[in-house]
Amino acid sequence: MISYCTNIHPGESWQEIFTAVSRYAPVVKEKISPASPFPIGLRLSGRAAGEMTMGDAREFHTWCREQGFYVATLNGFPYGTFHHTPVKESVYLPDWRFAERLHYTTRLAQMLSVWLPEGMTGSISTVPVGFRTAIVPEDFPAIRKHIREALDFLDRLAQKTGKEILLAMEPEPGCVLETIQDVVDFFPRLELSSSHRPFLAICFDCCHQALQFENPAQSLQLLADNSIRIGHVQVSSALRLPHPDISRLNRFRESCYLHQTVGRTADGRLVRYADLDLAISASPADLEEWRVHFHVPVFMDKTVDCGSTRFFLQEILPRFPRDIPLEVETYTWTVLPPDLRTGSVTDSIIREIEWVEQARNAR
Repeated sequence: MISYCTNIHPGESWQEIFTAVSRYAPVVKEKISPASPFPIGLRLSGRAAGEMTMGDAREFHTWCREQGFYVATLNGFPYGTFHHTPVKESVYLPDWRFAERLHYTTRLAQMLSVWLPEGMTGSISTVPVGFRTAIVPEDFPAIRKHIREALDFLDRLAQKTGKEILLAMEPEPGCVLETIQDVVDFFPRLELSSSHRPFLAICFDCCHQALQFENPAQSLQLLADNSIRIGHVQVSSALRLPHPDISRLNRFRESCYLHQTVGRTADGRLVRYADLDLAISASPADLEEWRVHFHVPVFMDKTVDCGSTRFFLQEILPRFPRDIPLEVETYTWTVLPPDLRTGSVTDSIIREIEWVEQARNAR
């Protein structure tokens, strides 16, 4: 199933989120899946999750059923305000050091258990532990405790409702879990019981892993070799500049989101910067390629300034099993340079989903 993540639509309260979903999702469904149920990749903020009652959740479930939608995945990553204000490193807070992250996640799981269709596995994406520079070794006992309590909750919820919902850590540049190898190394440190282990997974964000210069086939094989499940996939592209002059990307500097930047030398060494501003200021001359965490429409191969990591998507999308949900996640619509906003937001979403379908079936 292919959908899009509703974090592209501004809105923090439940009413704002529902208004956006009811406005845009039917337009996308009419074009993509007019006769069949269409999945909504729903983003719920901490505020919305706190405002919603279980009665609200049941009412939304009724609306989805009547309109031909269903919900199998939730974006439980950005807790606070996500649009029209500087987010940067605060997007990771509260991270897994804090009980607020645990309570937010279990609340999302309660609501997803109402919405999730029978016989389908659900997935909640979440912060990959926290931003690396904010975490110290002394934080690990609290992190482990909160993650284990979340998995215990999912286990009990499955026993009560029959609904399997996965906690899907989303590796991201600059975080404790940055690469697929980081995931493989970290999961055993949680010392999970046999009943909890099946509920821990990852959300595979294609932009994030392309940014690490990972090989698609090798990344997926590493997960399979270590029995790590993929809850859902965020289909996204990063900026790619095969040239040492990072200043060419100056127009992509903006104040809202963190745009982690990775450069590679001719001998394969990676140089990482926490934001595009820092990379431009440093401007090292010994790099042959740059990649930047700035989501651009997935169908886009080139801009006037640079290319994208669309090639990574073309390589990896056919490799995902058909039962893993795919979600387009170009949440940067409001900060994209004007010439990259092709048509309306729904036009772009529809074009992205159609491109993903074609790319997935290319082999």
